[in-house]
Amino acid sequence: MAVRLRLKRFGRKHRPFYRVTAVDQRRARDSKVIEELGFYDPLHKDPAQQIQLKRDRIDYWIGVGAQPSDTVRGLIKRHGDSASG
Repeated sequence: MAVRLRLKRFGRKHRPFYRVTAVDQRRARDSKVIEELGFYDPLHKDPAQQIQLKRDRIDYWIGVGAQPSDTVRGLIKRHGDSASG
């Protein structure tokens, strides 16, 4: 089973909210996940609270071969130091 780290969309129209998840790459975007690894709220007023990641679990999944999507890879790089779980 090939695992991807990607976003799962929640929220209403024009008010997105995403969860960072580990999921089988053959599944649909909003389908059942293996594990939830954090969240991303792009419209939150405080930039420090826009993203929250479980860094230890993300490092575990990458260590066992999971591939992050381009968006998740960017979030990890951009908020790596300020992210906490």
